[in-house]
Amino acid sequence: MSETATQPPLSGQIAIVTGGARGIGLGICRRLAAVGARVVVWDRDLTPLAESDFVPTLAITVNLTDAADVEAAFARSAELGQVHILVNNAGINGPVAPMEDYPLAAWEQVLAVDLTGVFHGCRPAVRHMRAHGYGRIVTIASIAGKEGMPGIAAYSAAKAGVIGFCKALAKEVVGAGITVNCVTPAITETELFKEMTQAHIDGAKARIPMGRFCTVDDISSMVAWIASPECSFTTGAVFDVTGGRATY
Repeated sequence: MSETATQPPLSGQIAIVTGGARGIGLGICRRLAAVGARVVVWDRDLTPLAESDFVPTLAITVNLTDAADVEAAFARSAELGQVHILVNNAGINGPVAPMEDYPLAAWEQVLAVDLTGVFHGCRPAVRHMRAHGYGRIVTIASIAGKEGMPGIAAYSAAKAGVIGFCKALAKEVVGAGITVNCVTPAITETELFKEMTQAHIDGAKARIPMGRFCTVDDISSMVAWIASPECSFTTGAVFDVTGGRATY
């Protein structure tokens, strides 16, 4: 009896990953490609991608804070065919400072990228996915959006906003074959550490019962499953990747 080769779970699917040129985003791109997806990278700076060994199907320079730029990037991505997956990963941490001293410009920038950028990306994606009757939207939020973290009020607010936005959107598209879910990692060792103080990093690690930082592989493995057809009956959910830190 001959064996039939099993196709990868995302074979033939097109996946857009924002902030996919480096760090967590690049790890997600690698994982999705490994399970068959044709990956489109969106990033404000594609230089790190060019310096890596990962070759996406398409890479586009995108400013997520500019709605028109995002619409144009999606239209270009959709020239490849049906877009099945959108991973909203791009984000910035912003400075670590007490709220009363937090720079106004930094507050606006963090919310523009981390919250409004997700809104901008979802608008064309939802229209497209509704038309095709299928879609998977996965947004990288943060444990900071659940608990709030001192010193990063803007980041905490943006990530809490993303969670609320995705829950609302999930209910809007629940009958259209589209699922919308979030992932809430604990602090992950990436280049964003450069934006944080050592005291902030040490404090965040101390809150993790498993006693280690979250890894890019921890996140990308979770995303790959949520973005697959197998995750068909869960929407508006928040998937915890915190080593036991989260209490809900």
